[in-house]
Amino acid sequence: MVRTDTRPRGGFPYIRWTVIGLFVGAMVLNYMARSVLGVAAPVILSEQHISNEQYSWVASAFQAGVMFQPLAGYLLDGAGLRLGFAVCAIAWSLITMAHVLAQGWFSFAGLRFALGLAEGSAQPAGQKLIAEWFPARERGVAGGIYNIGASLGAVVAPPLVAWAVMTQSWRLAFVVAGVLGLAWSVAWLLWYQSPARHRRLGATERAYIEQGQESHLAASGRRARIASLLRRREMWGIALPRMLADPVWGMLSVWMPLYLARVRGFDLAGIALFAWLPFLAADVGCLFGPAVVAYLQRRGIDLIDARRWAFTLGALLMTGMTLVGVVTNPYVAIALLCLGGFAHQTLSVTVITMASDLFRRDEVATVAGMAGLAGNLGILLFTLVLGHMVDKVGYGPFFVALGLLDLLGAAILWTLVRKPA
Repeated sequence: MVRTDTRPRGGFPYIRWTVIGLFVGAMVLNYMARSVLGVAAPVILSEQHISNEQYSWVASAFQAGVMFQPLAGYLLDGAGLRLGFAVCAIAWSLITMAHVLAQGWFSFAGLRFALGLAEGSAQPAGQKLIAEWFPARERGVAGGIYNIGASLGAVVAPPLVAWAVMTQSWRLAFVVAGVLGLAWSVAWLLWYQSPARHRRLGATERAYIEQGQESHLAASGRRARIASLLRRREMWGIALPRMLADPVWGMLSVWMPLYLARVRGFDLAGIALFAWLPFLAADVGCLFGPAVVAYLQRRGIDLIDARRWAFTLGALLMTGMTLVGVVTNPYVAIALLCLGGFAHQTLSVTVITMASDLFRRDEVATVAGMAGLAGNLGILLFTLVLGHMVDKVGYGPFFVALGLLDLLGAAILWTLVRKPA
């Protein structure tokens, strides 16, 4: 009988999954480190006498740093993932630990800007990794798996902060997050290599990866020109939906703990008990989006259209966020926030992965960084407006906006993104 299953067999044929598993650890620590401040905000703002508006500047400083993602992606495309991403992980770990020295909102803002510079490397690195290590049919699942790390990091942050405050102070949480990041960096340097150089990657699995990748997206041997990428409508078709979608993540990770404390009456123990639930729902969304794409492909819909439909489904589910500020029961509000986390990751993972579907492998990290810039610009603008207006109008109008913006993002995705020839 002729064998039609081309999946690798024999020996240890799944090195690519150990690589993505290791990268999940990076995403957990990356998002845990950035989420500690948001969870500890009710305590820190009170202790440091920081106002809502000053806190919005602190949060926006981080987003300003992350907006340098195109530079991070460009450097990773040139230097490679092994050394380039290790340097970034070491940098964000040390900066995280330096938060223990912060006094006042201005010093927090400086540290958050530096943290954003280093942590902005994560998404470009993830897209470059799945473009190099996975055949096209597995990239959506691989992207969903590594993005679980982002949600899981935010899940870990609330109990970590509560434990730190009860044990010593909020500063201990930053130290723990930083030390774990340094330990991960050592593991990365010991295990990671590119597919061409990895000592444990067998010939069968290497052939399986190469045969499943689109030949027209192979590396060209020359560096991507940012100006030429900016002229591609597909780049804007990814970037603009990111700019409209990502403020939801800013709301959940930066503002939700304050919302629960000041509007819904939760204390730190209550925040530790409930604030992680939307991120757990987001973990499910990381897998639901790729599952929708796979389901549609099995029914004859091509990859790009399947991703667009998955994004659209997530945008429709996101409309539930419009009711968060309206419901009176705080637990119903948390349930709606969970729906928002699930819907956001359903569509976010989908549009992030499209960079590896539409661009060459030596362009992917740069494009992912440019789309990340757009996404973090959206968070920055949303954070500044919320910080300035929340004391006057409350959170309700912002939840309405978050529930509707992704519908516009879906329209842009269908209009600007063309299928590869």
